[in-house]
Amino acid sequence: MFRTLSIILVLLALIAIAPLLAACHTTAGAGEDISATGKAVTHGADQLTP
Repeated sequence: MFRTLSIILVLLALIAIAPLLAACHTTAGAGEDISATGKAVTHGADQLTP
């Protein structure tokens, strides 16, 4: 009984964590996009500075 309950709890925990792991990739991609945008703005500002 205890072993079955433990297995069920572990499976539920893994199912609950799965969306968080997928969000890490999304957050990393968003961070890269924001970084690229910042670099583009900096480059544009450098070009317009006399």
